[in-house]
Amino acid sequence: MELASMNPVQLRPFKIEDYNEVHALWASTEGIGLSESDAREAVAAFLERNPGLSLAAVSEGRIVGAVLCGHDGRRGYLHHLAVCPDWRRRGVGRAIVRQCLERLKTAGIPKCNLFLYADNAAGEVFWRRLGWTVRADLHLVQRPTSSADANEKSRCKSC
Repeated sequence: MELASMNPVQLRPFKIEDYNEVHALWASTEGIGLSESDAREAVAAFLERNPGLSLAAVSEGRIVGAVLCGHDGRRGYLHHLAVCPDWRRRGVGRAIVRQCLERLKTAGIPKCNLFLYADNAAGEVFWRRLGWTVRADLHLVQRPTSSADANEKSRCKSC
């Protein structure tokens, strides 16, 4: 898919060879938090489990936008949508999201979720403009898997 702009932008699948450039974009983008789950090996595993869903927006050989897109068989998920500041407000982010949603729909996934920091006002404005709804009736509940046994045993005196 090519976007109309001064320099053409091509959307293509995000490949692990793009990792260094995309990670640098994520690290420089406000509203994106990175963790060990964003290490090269973890991203490679994500891309392998969700072939062809994650996208990179490329112009003149440079990545100007990217997103991780995947699903669990029931719901789709977008992670780390980022667009270079000089490419924002040109439809790049919107086109990436549209293409991801089309790919998820083709895979039989009826809904898509994403994670947005509560203090990311600019991100919330972007997503609401695209028709996304913030769910006030849900909370994200999270726990590391590496400490599952240790934490449960420490709470149970008879274990």
